[in-house]
Parts: sequence; structure tokens; C-alpha cells
Amino acid sequence: MTYIHNTITKLKKTSPAQAEFYQAVEEVLESLQPILETNEKYQLHSIIERMVEPERQLMFRVPWVDDQGKVQVNKGYRIEFNSALGPYKGGLRFHPSVNAGIIKFLGFEQIFKNALTGLPIGGGKGGANFDPKGKSDGEIMRFCQSFINELYRHIGPTTDVPAGDIGVGAREIGYMFGQYKRLTGNFDGVFTGKSLLWGGSLARKEATGYGCVYFAQYMLEDKGDTLTGKRCLVSGAGNVAIYTIEKLYQMGATPISCSDSSGTIHHESGINLETLKELKEVRNVRLNEYLNAHPEATFIPVADYPADSNAVWHIKGAQLAFPCATQNEVNEADAKALVANGCIGVSEGANMPSTQDAVEVFLSANIHYGPGKAANAGGVATSQLEMAQNASMQRWSFEEVDEKLKVIMKNIYQNASQTAAEFGEPNNLVLGANIAGFRKVADAMIEQGVV
Repeated sequence: MTYIHNTITKLKKTSPAQAEFYQAVEEVLESLQPILETNEKYQLHSIIERMVEPERQLMFRVPWVDDQGKVQVNKGYRIEFNSALGPYKGGLRFHPSVNAGIIKFLGFEQIFKNALTGLPIGGGKGGANFDPKGKSDGEIMRFCQSFINELYRHIGPTTDVPAGDIGVGAREIGYMFGQYKRLTGNFDGVFTGKSLLWGGSLARKEATGYGCVYFAQYMLEDKGDTLTGKRCLVSGAGNVAIYTIEKLYQMGATPISCSDSSGTIHHESGINLETLKELKEVRNVRLNEYLNAHPEATFIPVADYPADSNAVWHIKGAQLAFPCATQNEVNEADAKALVANGCIGVSEGANMPSTQDAVEVFLSANIHYGPGKAANAGGVATSQLEMAQNASMQRWSFEEVDEKLKVIMKNIYQNASQTAAEFGEPNNLVLGANIAGFRKVADAMIEQGVV
């Protein structure tokens, strides 16, 4: 434990004021204790000291002109964390909360998530503290072009392949790819999440949400249970949440909630997917407008949330929870409420949505718990499938991609579960996922020398 403690202490000195990054590192390193104790080679090769430091950190200004002709300036980031298994792979996030600590936590998580897929991709992440909300298409285009004016030097189909994340969808990917193509003269698979018109993959939009549900199904099946008939709490109203809800219905479950930054919808008979898609994918409006079509539902504004809690997780009558919004949206009080209300499983669609205290509650209660780096890996897995289609100049059917996604998610679950059992904690998928991902990356790093 001293070895891990010393590594974290040094990290806090060299990377000050990055709380989310420390949280991600501590969660991973503490669960690695069993393998570090039995394998001296990892300490001999200083693997964790090397792994917590990115191979490259890029920070740059992004100047752009708004519709009033005023120059605006944002800060851009790309953290190329680890390339031991392949080119850096991870999304770009455009949101006011973005800072170096957020991007580093996301990039660090991405290392293990990508390793768990079994696909040849390394870990990275990027973004900017730019808020697309309320911006015109012209403003978003000019921002994306300015962002790529710097980033294009550092990315490529065999070096670093960004994708979308919060605030970055097909529109933003299109503007960035267009500028990349203009600057380089190359039409190649340097981004994933592209439009189907020019190299995107069928099922990519659905993949993270679908994969999260597949992971939950595999957790339940392993104990002789099924999703059929289960009532489910889902947070978020973006891409991940929408397609988690869609797949839950397809699997015979009933999602009864969704949320955005303004509040939570609780619809006891089940969230109307058509209405949700209209509000969020077509009109891009707040969730309270859901009541116009479904007055029998309940909207809980953020101002009425329980103190220091998220109202989504205090809704009673559900057996499963799918956090699909953002980091640290489930705290200890929320986790205790879920367990007390009869929740038997959590499958994380977002990145690190549960605080460490919340994770401890889930593990202590011995419920099914799928950590984000395993449960939400379907998105990046399908991104790699998009890369494969681009490289071979092919287009696979939706059904073919979805079937490959199912297999990948099953392999992730089995790898995490078997590794957890190997180290004496068969129900601890946090330990299993972290050790399985770590071992693959660490062994590759050793074989490639001190680089």
C-alpha cells in the first residue's frame, strides 16, 4: 500500500488541483493491490508511475468569432495517455466544466476501458471549455474549425483517433473532419462518430447505451436472472440515455425515468421514447416540455431535489439503475437510497458516475455493479469497428455491428468476472475490470521497453 500511496502523493504534487483525476487514479490503483503484491515485475518496471502520467498533454487556445463579430477565446485539450495497445482513442468533450483534471480523469479511464474491449486501441481524451448550447451552427462551425487548426497536427488514423462525447455529436464531428481534410488533403478515418454519408458506422450512435444494457443482461444471466419485467431508473437525456432506454424496451424492461440539467422526469408507466427523441434529438429543449405530451408524468426540478442528492436515484419501485449522465452523479446517499428501495443492480453508462463512497455501498450490499469502464465500453468498441470499416473501405449492416457489439460486451463481462474470481472476489467487477485492463496494458508496456 505504501507503493501506491507514494505514487498518488507524488501525482498530487506534479498535477495539482485535479480532483477528478485523483479520484480515478485512486480507485484504480487501490484495486490493483492484489496483483502488485504478487507480481514484482510491475514495480520493477515502474509501471504505475508511468501509467498515471500521460505520454503527451496538449493545451491550446481556441480563438473564434461569434455572430456579433466579437472574438471569443476558449481552451482546448488533448491528452494522449497511453499507446501501448494501439493508437490513442477517446472522445472530445465540449462543455463549460472541461479542464485539465476532467480530461485527464477521462483519458486515464479510457486506457482500461479500451484494453477491456480486446481491440488494438490505446487511451486518450480531449475537449474544450466551450458550451455548444445556445450557439448557432455558424458559431459552432467556426469554433470547431479553430479547434482543429491546432489539433490536426497531432491526430491521424494510426496515431490518435478522436470521437464524440458530451457536446460533440455528428454535427461537430463533421465540421472538425472537414477542416482536418482541408488542412491535410487527406480523406481518412481520423475521427469516429462520422455521418453515415461519409464513413460512419451503423449502430455507432446506439452503441454505448446498447452496450450498457447488454452488460446488465450478462450480469443478471450469470445469476440466473433476466432483464425481462424489470423496472429501471435511467439518468441523462443524451445519446447514451436515449439508447439505453431504447434497448431496455427491446429487452423487455421498463425505464421509468430520465433527466437533464433542469430536472428529472418520472413516468410510472414508462418513458415515451418517441417523445424523448423529439425533445432531445430534434428540438433540443428542456425535459419539462415532456409534460405537454404526457401530463400524467412528474417533473422534478433541480431546485426540488433532496439536499446533496440526485432525485433520479430516490424514485421507488425500480430494480435496476443506469447512470447515463455525467461523472459523480451518484453519491453515497443516492447509493444507499437505491439499495434501500430494492435496487439489485447498477450498470454505468456514463464515465465514473458513482463516487467512491457510492461504489463502496454497492459492493458492500453485494448487488450487481457494472463499473463504467466495463459497462459503457460499447461506444469505443464500436468506434474501433468504424475504424476497421474505414480501413477496409467496407460498410457493415446494423445487425452485423450490433452482433459484434454483443460479443464484445460479453467478453468484457467474462474477462472482468473471471479476473475477479481469480483474485478471490468473484462479485467485485471493479477489481476484475481494473486488474484485467491493467494487466494487458502493463505487460505490453514491459515488452515495448522504457518508452
